[in-house]
Parts: sequence; structure tokens; C-alpha cells
Amino acid sequence: MMVRDRKIIRAAIGLLVVTMLMAGVLAGCSGKADNSGGNKAEPIANTEPAPGDTTNEPAPIDPPSLIAPLTGLAVKSEPVQRPFAIMINNFSKARPQSGLPHADMLWEVLAEGGITRIVAIFQSDSFTDPIGPIRSNRPYLIRIGEALGGVLVHSGASNDGYDLLQHHHKDYLDEITNAGSYFYRESFRKPPHNLYSTIEKLRAGVLKKKYKQTVTIPTFPFADTGATASGAPAATVNLSFLLKNYKVSYEYEATKNVYLRSINGKPHTDLTTGDQLSATNLVVIGAKHHTYDDYGRLDIDLESGGPAVLIQLGKAVECTWVRSADGVIRLMKDGQELPFVPGKTFYHIVPMTPTFAGHVSYS
Repeated sequence: MMVRDRKIIRAAIGLLVVTMLMAGVLAGCSGKADNSGGNKAEPIANTEPAPGDTTNEPAPIDPPSLIAPLTGLAVKSEPVQRPFAIMINNFSKARPQSGLPHADMLWEVLAEGGITRIVAIFQSDSFTDPIGPIRSNRPYLIRIGEALGGVLVHSGASNDGYDLLQHHHKDYLDEITNAGSYFYRESFRKPPHNLYSTIEKLRAGVLKKKYKQTVTIPTFPFADTGATASGAPAATVNLSFLLKNYKVSYEYEATKNVYLRSINGKPHTDLTTGDQLSATNLVVIGAKHHTYDDYGRLDIDLESGGPAVLIQLGKAVECTWVRSADGVIRLMKDGQELPFVPGKTFYHIVPMTPTFAGHVSYS
């Protein structure tokens, strides 16, 4: 019995030894696998960005601004539509007019009897306001409008004007001869100071006549600093054309960098909105005027060039105007074209007699 017990004890001790040896082997294998002295390897970072993470993406590039060619101002849609050059009545009974605050450019020039007419160039603005009163055309007004790519809009014309329009392939909408349905008359004024239209009606007329709806529109240089930094002070501007009882003046509003327009000391306003007409750039150019018939019709030389003044940002600089190769009147000084400040531009064509300087003053 004792012998058998001793055998059982020896077997148990042997099993315990084997178990301890196996544990030592396993521990040794585990120690060989860790040779880092207890420092565990760092996990490899995941370089893939998490969904929606834009931290390391390059900043988006803003698309280039769309710029109106005649104002240099940013616009919401590409300004490719063809301009309209509308002949606006500026007789006292026709004021205040409608629609002029929407024009990109205004050109004021003498017609018969010392009364001025305004060629309003509409291109970049979309609006539904009426435009008018609309009056008749003249050869030099045609020259202004067509140089800017405009469809000519008017009611009647001089004989020479009709010769140009009808025999020289001009694109025009005339209330009298070819486009009466695209105009209308208002009852609150008497003829001929009550003829109006809208951009919508005029575009319908262009479609009906199958005129080009887009053309190459001339561009102008623009700079926020303008071209008059070294010029003379011009916070107040006074202009005269021919009649002593018709005076145009402007006052500079520095907070908006615009000139506010008045006629005979009273604000020149828009009938629809009540807004006073304003422009960022004022241009005065001198041109030879010649009366060629008993009615007082004029021939104005807009080809030969001459003296000019550019007024912007409260200052004025003397320069010259030229008719460039593309047909556009441009302002030059020391062989360089002068830039406009982005915004609307009003041109004033005054006689050279007795002197150009006698028609414009500023201080």
C-alpha cells in the first residue's frame, strides 16, 4: 500500500515538473517576441481623410467677375446683349425723363434751337421702367450710337439722317417709318413730348427686324484710382452749351464718388424713381459746330478730335479726344488712353466758339 502511494506521489510530482517546464518554454518564446525593451511600436497613422473632411483641400478659386464693357462694373450675368442707343428729348416740357438712371452712358449734344438732346446707351442693366420721351435722330447722333454697337431708337430723323439710316444699312427702330408698334404714347404729356418704350418692347422689335442681338461691344480702360490724381479740384462743375437760360451743373458727392446732376440749379431727376441723375465720370469734349440750313440743323464734327476734360473723384484733368480705329471716341494724354473709374459716364459735346474753355468751369 505504501509502495503504491509512493508511486502516485512520484507521478504527481513528475506531472507538476512537466507543467512548470512547459510554462517556462512558453514564457521564453514570449520574451523572444518582444525585443523592444518594453517600448511598444506606435500604430501607423491613417493618411486618408475622413469623409467630408476638407481641411487639407486647396481653397476654391473664385470665378472671374463678369464686367460690363461700358461701365467696368461687375454684373450677375454675362453682358453680351446688344446696346440700344435711344434719342431722348431734353426740352423743358419733356423733363423729368424716364429710365435714364439705368443707362450705362449718356451723351448730351446740341440739336436745333440751342436745345440739347441726350443719346442714352442702355446695355448692362435689366429693368422694366419706361424710357423716354423719345425724339428724332440726326447724323452725328447716329455716329455716336453706332460706334458703341447700338440699335438706334428714335421717332423721325432729319433728311440727312434718314439717308444714312435707309441707304447705309443701319439697324434702327423708328416710331414713324418701321417700328411704330414698339412705342407708345402717354396721356399726361402732349405730343411730341410723350413717346415712350421699354427694353422688352425694343428687344421684340430687334427680333422682328432680325437684327443682330449680340455684337462686339467696345471696351474701355478702367481703374479705381482713375486718371485725375494730379488734376485740378473739381467738386463743382458748370457747363453751358448755347442758350444762356440752360445751364448744367454737377456737385461731387465724395461718399459715393459720384457727381449729382442739376439743370438751372435744380436737381435733374428721373420721373419714375425720383432719383437725381448721377455719374462717376464726366467728359466734356469740344467739337466744331456748323449750322447748314434755315431750320438751324447742325453738322457737328465728331471725327477730327479736339480738346477735352475728364472729371472724376473730385478732380479734373485736361486732355484731348480722338476717334480711334474702332470708331470710338477716346480720351488721350501724353500718348496714353485715360482710364475711367468704374461706373456710369456722362459725355457733353460743346461748341468751340468763342472758346472751348468758355463752356466748362470747375472748382
